[in-house]
Parts: sequence; C-alpha cells; structure tokens
Amino acid sequence: MASSRGSVWFCLLFCSLIAAISAGESEEKEFVLTLDHSNFTDTVSKHDFIVVEFYAPWCGHCKKLAPEYEKAASILHSHDPPIVLAKIDANEEVNKDLATQYEIKGFPTLKILRNGGKSIQEYKGPREADGIVEYLKKQSGPASSEIKSREDASSFIGDKKIFIVGLFPKFSGQEFENFMAVADKLRSDYEFGHTLDAKHLPSGDSSVTGPLVRLFKPFDELFVDFQDFNVDALEKFVEESSLPIVTIFNTDPSNHPYVIKFFNSPDAKAMLFTNFSSEASDSFKIKYHETAQQYRGNGMLFLLGDVEASQGAFQYFGLKEDQVPLIVIQTNDGQKYLKANLEPDHIAPWVKEYKEGKLLPYKKSEPIPEVNNEPVKVVVADSLQDMVLNSGKNVLLEFYAPWCGHCKNLAPILEEVAISYQNDPHVVIAKFDATANDVPNDTFDVKGYPTVYFRSASGNVVQYDGNRTKEDIIDFIEKNRSKDNISQEESEKEQAKDEL
Repeated sequence: MASSRGSVWFCLLFCSLIAAISAGESEEKEFVLTLDHSNFTDTVSKHDFIVVEFYAPWCGHCKKLAPEYEKAASILHSHDPPIVLAKIDANEEVNKDLATQYEIKGFPTLKILRNGGKSIQEYKGPREADGIVEYLKKQSGPASSEIKSREDASSFIGDKKIFIVGLFPKFSGQEFENFMAVADKLRSDYEFGHTLDAKHLPSGDSSVTGPLVRLFKPFDELFVDFQDFNVDALEKFVEESSLPIVTIFNTDPSNHPYVIKFFNSPDAKAMLFTNFSSEASDSFKIKYHETAQQYRGNGMLFLLGDVEASQGAFQYFGLKEDQVPLIVIQTNDGQKYLKANLEPDHIAPWVKEYKEGKLLPYKKSEPIPEVNNEPVKVVVADSLQDMVLNSGKNVLLEFYAPWCGHCKNLAPILEEVAISYQNDPHVVIAKFDATANDVPNDTFDVKGYPTVYFRSASGNVVQYDGNRTKEDIIDFIEKNRSKDNISQEESEKEQAKDEL
C-alpha cells in the first residue's frame, strides 16, 4: 500500500501502543454479532434485514471469509440505516437444529433474513469486504428502482447483465403489486426497475404504455416483453427468459452464471459437446441453435460445450473424447439418452425422436469383471441387481469417482473393513464407479463423492453418514445388518438338528 514503509510502520506501531495503554489493552470492538440457539430467534425477529453466516470453526473457507466479513460489518454499521451482519457456529451441537431448519449443507453459508426472519434468501454476492458492502446495500434497499430518465436507465441497464423493467401507467394496482412481489422474491438473482414511460428505456417500442414487463439481456434478442402479471407466470417468465436459447460452456467466465443456472434447472437438459476449433463447429452451432429454438420452453434446455472446457462434465457423465461430437439428454429422473459421433444434420431428427418417446434410455456400464476376488468387490451397472439388490446379503456399497481425493482417502479404510469380513459370507464390501456406470436414482441418491449406502439382506437401504473410520463403519454394519440372513441350506440343517 504506502511506499515509505519504515516511518509508516513505526508510526503505526507507536500509535497502536499508546492506544493500547490508554484503553487498558481492551479488545477491538467486533461489529459481527455472535448468535447461538439462545438468542438467534429473538435477535432475528427484531430486524427487518439481517445477514447471518452459518460457519464451522474448522472450515478453511470460513477462516478466509472472517476478516472480510468483519470489515464489511464495520462499514455497514455506519450505513443509514445500519445493516447488521451476524454469525452462528453451526457445528456446535446446540445450534445444529437451527442449521437443519435453515437447510445448511456446507460452510460458510450466508442467509439474508428479512421481515423478522419471515423471508429467507440465499446470499449470492462476493466474499470480499467491498463487494459484500455494495451487494448488501442494494439488497437492503428497494427491490426495484424507479427509472425517471434515460440517464437512470443507462446507469441501471448494462450490456453484460439481466435487468427486468416493469412499465406501468401508475405505480399502484394489482399488476404493480405482483411485479414488486416477484422483484422482492428474485432480487438476489436479478436487478429490477419500474417506470411510467417507455421512452426512458434504451430499446423496444417507446410508444407502449403498459402494464408490461420488459426483460433486457446480453444475448439472443436482447429484450423480450411479457404481459401476464400472475405471480407464478411472471416468475417463470423471468427464470426462462434469463437463460440463452443455447447456453455456451467454454472458458469465458461471463458464461459461467448461465451454466450454473442451466445445471440447476429441473428441466430436461440437452448437451452437445464438440470441438469449437474444428472446421465443422459453425455447422453444429447453426443446426443446434435451430433445434433449440424449436423445442425451447417445452420442458427442455440446451447447452453447447467445448470439449476443451468440458473435462469436468465428461468425468461426471463418464463420457469419452472419442465419442465427440456427441449429444446427451438427461431427464430430471436421471435417465440418459446419448448419440455419439453425430453429424450436424443428425441433431434435429434425433431430438425429435426423443420428444416422441422413440429412443431407448442409454444405460452406461463397465464390463462385468471376469475376476473379482479382491476384498472390496467391484460392482458395475450390469451387475448391481445380482451383487447388491437381489444378492440376499448385507452389502456396503461405495459410490466413488476415480479422480475424487476423498474417495482415495477412504479406499484403504474400506479395504480394512472388507478384510475384517472376509470370513463372513453374509457381508459384502463393494465399490461402484459412478462416473463409468449409471446409478439407479430411484434407489440411491448420489449427489457427491464418496457416497456410501448399506443394503441389508432383508432389503433395507440406508445411507452411511458417520465418521470414515474402520471402527465406525463396522459398528454401523453390525447395527444395520439382518440377523436372520442364513441360507436355505443352512436353515434346513438347523431345522434337522432341532428335530434330532
């Protein structure tokens, strides 16, 4: 920061020493409120707007955020009105019910609580002090800003972001109230404005008087109008219109927010992967865009991915580069449809066959191993029924990814568990490469790696979420295994002994 470091640092040290002595070495004031189960509800209920960080003391990301969060709190303390930042140790046993109530699944998680905690929104802003301050100033203000001139419009509506404007003959009535309700609900994702005169807006018919909603966007047709002010319809319009007709998945960071929205959508997802630098790339883009325009809004979204930038997706879906160009459709129930090594003219007919229900789902499976005599058995999609679901045995099954570091750490522990059960014919320890084999989503909910499930011989399926130690895993197996899983032959032998 300053260049003459010697004199500056001496002054700082001397002044801080004098301040410490005069203050009796008192601690600096902390601006972030510390909450726990005893004061959380009471504190939140007193604020129209409060931000709460749910953290864990051991979390590295939380430690990194802490000084930035405190600095932001000190600045926002002077805001008019003050904006309150708070934190709660969600790892503390007495606070875990609150963590469950607020659906905390990772650390740190920040929530914006409005109206005494009646409205809960995810914090989706920056993680450094200045960014936190600017984001929260906007979030604490009106959900929609009035646009009174072209200058106002140009300051709000940029060429790199989504902006939604409500045009009204007056700022009252049901349409205006519904627009403001949607703005308040979606304000953490989008920016909203409202105006009485379309002449203030940078594009579109300037003679319209409304009521209507005009959504500006940095892609496709640049703006689109909507006149249905039903709250659900308006919310759906904003969500659907704020995604490109074709989402581009490449190394450009400006595309990343749209990629995240694409994968978070519950709609069926069509994904075409090609080499963007190939001669045929333009032909694929044109044909794919035409197909996307035809089916968009019919419960289906479209993404075009560059192979170079899509390695993570290839690992997740278990795809191979020698299949490119390829198209995959994944439905919200986990079914997949795939066509590899396609030509541009194949795209539209293949998607049409999918929409007409003429395609068979693609079942991805590695070959069943010819030799499977290691302590931890290998299960693939084609052997899952025989080795797990219909085996009549107690099976601990790990769903893993070969590239996953946590899976690599767990592997030797599972090996030890498997060796412990080598002489027990009723218990099987197994692993399943979820990147190379399709997981039946109706039985197993696998959202990350490793995910471990236990299926007892009697058919009970339960997910393991305990500590990853040999002792804890064995204890879990013993508590959940079926006690009566002896074979028919053994049963008959026991019965014969009893008769004698």
